[in-house]
Amino acid sequence: MLNPSHRYRDIERTAEYLHPEKCMPPPIRNSMDKLWFIKDGCGIACAVVTWFLVFYAEFVVIFVMLLPSKDLIYSTINGIIFNILAFMALASHFRAMITDPGAVPKGNATKEFIESLQLKPGQVVYKCPKCCSIKPDRAHHCSVCKRCIRKMDHHCPWVNNCVGENNQKFFVLFTMYIALISLHALIMVGVHFLYCFEEDWTKCSSFSPPTTVILLILLCFEGLLFLIFTSVMFGTQVHSICTDETGIERLKKENPTWEKTSSWEGLKQAFGGNFSPGWLSPFSSTLYQKVPSDIEAEASELNHEYVTGKLVGHVEVIEVGKAEECASIRLT
Repeated sequence: MLNPSHRYRDIERTAEYLHPEKCMPPPIRNSMDKLWFIKDGCGIACAVVTWFLVFYAEFVVIFVMLLPSKDLIYSTINGIIFNILAFMALASHFRAMITDPGAVPKGNATKEFIESLQLKPGQVVYKCPKCCSIKPDRAHHCSVCKRCIRKMDHHCPWVNNCVGENNQKFFVLFTMYIALISLHALIMVGVHFLYCFEEDWTKCSSFSPPTTVILLILLCFEGLLFLIFTSVMFGTQVHSICTDETGIERLKKENPTWEKTSSWEGLKQAFGGNFSPGWLSPFSSTLYQKVPSDIEAEASELNHEYVTGKLVGHVEVIEVGKAEECASIRLT
């Protein structure tokens, strides 16, 4: 929230949404529009690399370390654990990538929609000039998604999507499961190296000793790198949920204008209710998926009131007042 002393401009003018050619009503969505996918080259490449690295780890763990092992129980137990964690990580990644993070309807800043909000005199709403949307509180515009996202934490190229109120759970699970399979792979690499040093290198793997060493070193490097990265991201996301403050709000040092929830309530909101095994599942839904828009209301006429717009920083503020207080204002 910008203080008056920090406002770049405060110019009262006729609101842009009154011009139909600038802010058309949002189009009617069909069943094909329900699939959320960001067409960003960098994000798609990062998502493909993520899946490739998981499959590479799967290949090394199964064909280099577990199958050549003489201990059947060790191979079976570790193979089941690693494959379950890898499956949950990829499922969480997929859900985080194709789930609408909480996008505000694009182009809904029309005169008819503003009037349907039944705003009281003196109330203000915020309009994003980039996507012609009425911005709910705590929403931010993403330049990659080209939409305003509710409770946007950040845009993550690794999941090719924003992390917002609808998919934060899946992103948290993705970072957690990647950290776990990275740690598990590192432990198995260490055990396998010890086994190969004690036994003949030609018998500890189906590949030649140089190839085995290269594959294990690459896996070790990958596991260490992603263990550190995803552990930090996991901790950051859990901290944001518990403090009810997104990454953008923390970065901008915004003063809270909302009533903060407790840590436990924040976790329940993000993960879908009271604690249950569903918290750890990327296939269970979150509470936010069925919550209506913060700003939508039943349509009704707003009699004897006028609407004006002003720029506050880079956001247009739309204010409602009594018509008799400003009879000289003419809406066009």
